Amino acid sequence: MKTMKVLPLFLVMGALLLGGACSSSKTSSDATADSGVGAMPTSTDAAGNLPADATNGGAAMASTGDTDTGSMSRVAAADVPAGDLAVFMGTFATMTDPVFLIDAGSSNILEIQVGQLAAEKAASPDVRKFAQSMVALHSQNDQELKALARQLNATLPATMLPVHQHLADRMLDKTGKSFDESYMDLMEKAHKMDIAMFEVKSKNAESPAVKSYATKNLPILHSRRALADKIEKKVD
Repeated sequence: MKTMKVLPLFLVMGALLLGGACSSSKTSSDATADSGVGAMPTSTDAAGNLPADATNGGAAMASTGDTDTGSMSRVAAADVPAGDLAVFMGTFATMTDPVFLIDAGSSNILEIQVGQLAAEKAASPDVRKFAQSMVALHSQNDQELKALARQLNATLPATMLPVHQHLADRMLDKTGKSFDESYMDLMEKAHKMDIAMFEVKSKNAESPAVKSYATKNLPILHSRRALADKIEKKVD
């Protein structure tokens, strides 16, 4: 009889302990769900993707994606290796209007900066005079280009593209006659590139405004190149 009384007591105590453990586990699980720590999404879409509100930071990451056409175009233009003029000119045939604006803007910066340098350092009066005219011409053109860029919601570069910066850097250690020759040689290359680029956009620009801008400036570029060739022969 004593053995039979003890056995039910053990059974009762075991049941109480088991019930307490289950209750504790449920409380811990509920607390975890309420806090969101370690919580997993409860469903996915047909492709197995998580819901947008279930991914950690998904909305914030998506909102920072750069889809600006001008920015994408600038990356493409800036990818041209410095000093590789053939590769750079090879992009003209298929360049978009935003890329054209970026290339033209970078060319303006080149012409203005090296023109200012030549106006100070050139030994030949003809070279100095030409440099001063290039600074004035491209400063005016840059204002026109900026107005066009605003019209098309495009962003012009604040600094030169690598291909133009490479040309400018080659002038830094030149002096005297060597400087004059190098500057006029640079002008020949720069105008050759610009004419090729503007000719493309005078024929097949996506925007009528870009086509008009390119067509208007082509004769000016041709006349400046002719003058640059004439001066280059004098200083060689």
